Amino acid sequence: MDGVITDTASVHAAAWKQTFDTYLRSREYVSSRPFREFTSADYLAYVDGRPRYKGVQAFLNSRGINLEFGTTGDAPGRETICGLGNQKNSLFNRLLEVGVKVFDSSISLVRDLRSNGIKVGLATSSKNGAAILSTTRTTSLFDTVVDGNVSEMLGLKGKPEPDIFKAASDNMGVPYGRAVVVEDAATGVRAGAAGGFALVIGVARSNNAGELFEHGADVVVRDLAEASVDQIGRWVRDRRISGSARLQGDPRRRETL
Repeated sequence: MDGVITDTASVHAAAWKQTFDTYLRSREYVSSRPFREFTSADYLAYVDGRPRYKGVQAFLNSRGINLEFGTTGDAPGRETICGLGNQKNSLFNRLLEVGVKVFDSSISLVRDLRSNGIKVGLATSSKNGAAILSTTRTTSLFDTVVDGNVSEMLGLKGKPEPDIFKAASDNMGVPYGRAVVVEDAATGVRAGAAGGFALVIGVARSNNAGELFEHGADVVVRDLAEASVDQIGRWVRDRRISGSARLQGDPRRRETL
């Protein structure tokens, strides 16, 4: 969802930055370590695509900070993994009040897929999935939605494990080998690569084509305007024939099939 269907990845990044920078500054006064801000590189490496509390833990561990996990009911800002995660979610919801944009090219592709009889599911780590889809009036575009709440209920593992993509495929009755995963996060393409899917398409909105290739994307585009129904079909057929797809966007990977 975030970064593929809706332009909310930037909102997530802003909420994470405010949460972590505030916390890291507070630690200056109780530790000998100088403040180092949370960067876009930190967001992509430790947080993007991961379930909320996993993201908190991964980033703090990268800075040598170990906190108690706490409980999901911890007050926002409490010095626990859950408290910081809940603080981020509170900030995210406030930032959402200004509105949510969708990527028109992605919506157009989804509509084209559906008009061709192809099922489309949405899998996201976010627990705000239903609210965002409702706000953007896109709920009806998807045959199934597996979000963070569904994952919690079913005990699914978060990305980079492929559980949420497999659950979406299962819900639609689609074999994994006939399903295509579209992701903008490194953890997401890792999940797609691990799940035995027909194709993994990376969307490099953060100039991270090389990273997406390295983590398992078969194809990388800058925007889904580059991926039509017919083009996706060709990529899938090429991958089945040769074991690798027609790769795009990275001059280091110019295989021609």
